[in-house]
Amino acid sequence: MATEYGHGYGHRNGTSDRGTRGTAGRRPRLPAGLRAPFEGRTWRELAYVLLSLPISVLMFTYAVTMVALGAGLLVTFLGIPVLAAGLAGCRGLGALERARARGLLGLDVAAPEPLRPRESGLMGWVGAVLKSGTSWRHLLYSVLHFPWAVFSFVVAVNFWAYGWALLTYPVWYWVFPMYGGQDGLQLYGDETHQIYLDNPFEITVTALVGLLFTLATPWIVRALTLVDRLLVHGLLGPSRLATRVVELESDRGVVVDTAAADLRRIERDLHDGAQARLVALAMDLGLAKEKLAEDPRAAARMVDEAHGEVKTALQELRDLARGIHPAVLTDRGLDAALSSVASRCAVPVQVDVDLASRPAPATEGIAYFTVSELLQNISKHARATSATVDVWRSEDRLMLQVTDNGVGGAGAGAGGGSGLAGLAERLDAVDGILVVDSPVGGPTRVTAELPWRG
Repeated sequence: MATEYGHGYGHRNGTSDRGTRGTAGRRPRLPAGLRAPFEGRTWRELAYVLLSLPISVLMFTYAVTMVALGAGLLVTFLGIPVLAAGLAGCRGLGALERARARGLLGLDVAAPEPLRPRESGLMGWVGAVLKSGTSWRHLLYSVLHFPWAVFSFVVAVNFWAYGWALLTYPVWYWVFPMYGGQDGLQLYGDETHQIYLDNPFEITVTALVGLLFTLATPWIVRALTLVDRLLVHGLLGPSRLATRVVELESDRGVVVDTAAADLRRIERDLHDGAQARLVALAMDLGLAKEKLAEDPRAAARMVDEAHGEVKTALQELRDLARGIHPAVLTDRGLDAALSSVASRCAVPVQVDVDLASRPAPATEGIAYFTVSELLQNISKHARATSATVDVWRSEDRLMLQVTDNGVGGAGAGAGGGSGLAGLAERLDAVDGILVVDSPVGGPTRVTAELPWRG
């Protein structure tokens, strides 16, 4: 196992926030509410809302026209290819929308699964387009996004324009008496009464109202783009089924690689350990047989040495068998198996297993080897004086937690395939989770979750 403790290993974190820029160490001088109108994120989101109207008009017009044309021509052979072409165009417009969301909103949505025609030629492609749920979701986005784009455009433009106009009113109110023939901005007017914002108090209040509008506009625009994020993610990205298939394919690759690595390890251990000792034992017994007649004492000594080699080879075979699947785990379950592992740890380990029933053998095996690897890591790198292992069931999850009072600094970094990173990959392959909490200086707490399969 690779060294995981004490020297700058990062915490396990697979997320990336592209919308947040700057360094974590700097503390902004202004509160978020005052910074928002001037942040680049606000202007990018406003640009997204403004561009949504013309683009949604194009998408809506194209989608409705092509669907109506295709539906009208269904009485002829041309209707099906026209409808397929309309759906394919919606997929292309969806790619444009994903790129726009990526550039202006920082929303990175993966492309949906590609078309896989079962037959070659035009009709095979047409059938694949029409049968693809992704194509119809892109059509639905083209239709639904238009009314939302109109609403968000009107709201954003009005709040933005009125906010800045009222905020800057003290600067330009002189335009009314000089060029408009009235005292100021008219707040109310009928045949007998007119109310103008023209005295210093009213001008100040107007500017304050504009300030409130200006400070609120970025958050209103952000709420509007939240709906856009949901639409893009839900309708233009890969379906849940396709995403799950990709995850399962990736997990299958991890399982296959892990099994191959385990087989190579077993072969290496047999070749370098027990097999080499048995070869040496056979040679020693052959020499002892030759010396048995002429030098019985030397032969007896050689047999005695061979007997010691047999014991060592048997111990290595037992350790190897325990590494494959310990008999105590099969016979007595996790409590006895983990207690056996803890007894071989370099530091005192307290084991607490609270399970009313046993999980499936596969889950038990994964839990056993997870705790075994974590305790081995503690023995080698943690410099701890005590450790604890807790196992319990929480609804449909098997929970494992290994804690030590060592130097900390552990992390499931990016060095996949070994150490905590490799362990996290193995757990992920069976829908498990590994969470590492290990500040520098300790203590270290590693929590693993496995699906409970009884």
